[in-house]
Amino acid sequence: MPADGPYDILDDRFRTGRCANGDSRLEVLHDDCRWAEGPLYVPAWRQLVWSDIPNDRILRWDEATGTVGVFRAPAGHSNGNTLDRQGRLVTCEQGNRRVTRTEPDGTVTVLADRYDGKRLNSPNDSVVRSDGTVWFSDPDFGIISDYEGHRAESEIGACNVYRIDPVSGEVHLAADGFDGPNGVILSHDEKRLYVSDSRAARIHVFDVHEDGALSGGKVFAEARGDVRFDNIRFDDEGRLWAAALADGVHCYDPDGTLIGRLRVPEPVSNIAFGGPKNNRLFITATTSLYSLVMSVTGAPRL
Repeated sequence: MPADGPYDILDDRFRTGRCANGDSRLEVLHDDCRWAEGPLYVPAWRQLVWSDIPNDRILRWDEATGTVGVFRAPAGHSNGNTLDRQGRLVTCEQGNRRVTRTEPDGTVTVLADRYDGKRLNSPNDSVVRSDGTVWFSDPDFGIISDYEGHRAESEIGACNVYRIDPVSGEVHLAADGFDGPNGVILSHDEKRLYVSDSRAARIHVFDVHEDGALSGGKVFAEARGDVRFDNIRFDDEGRLWAAALADGVHCYDPDGTLIGRLRVPEPVSNIAFGGPKNNRLFITATTSLYSLVMSVTGAPRL
């Protein structure tokens, strides 16, 4: 089907689901990054924070004024950002090889920096369940060179997904067998965890048990050709949106069918829904931060 503005309609469900009825063009909010990542809209602040990994800083865009400033620098070559259920910022710091939480008074608490006594590789992305359980991905992207972190040997020798117990703080192995685990997201009912594996070009889905253990891991979606996945997000109708690097942003029906795509002029690293109505898609892509006000609404903020 023909492209309409930034939208490529690959299946009629993309059209009937109103996925292509938003803005007719992308808006550039900022374009002075080296590798932009980890966008997170914070409703209480009416701001978006995101990481500029090689420049070792977290930036913030103010919705009311449109201004951009530095939130934190140095920032441990931070990557993914999310909020816990108390509204605190949880950040994956590739360079510092840890997952941290920023407290209301501005102090930083280390949630995880080791597994089984060994240093983590370079935490990439995280998600927090309603009971405080944190899952995070730990590829080696931040230790293979000095560009996005600090070159080092992996002490663990594998790229895994881990779980932080909300009571004990203990770090557990949640899932292994990945080439390069990246984006992690929970379904709205918290019964499934989705993990993108960038190097394998797949998105896996796991069943989540009450104690936080995972099972399954079947392939939900698999990219074709040279396409690779990065971060993933849900809208409020259960469609999965995936940053697909040089292939823009992919949209998958709940059954795993690729139904549409957003065309972006730079390789896309990450996406996040935000704005007052949660229908503004923020896109980090190489040097830039873009946005697109859509007729689609992001999954409810919990």
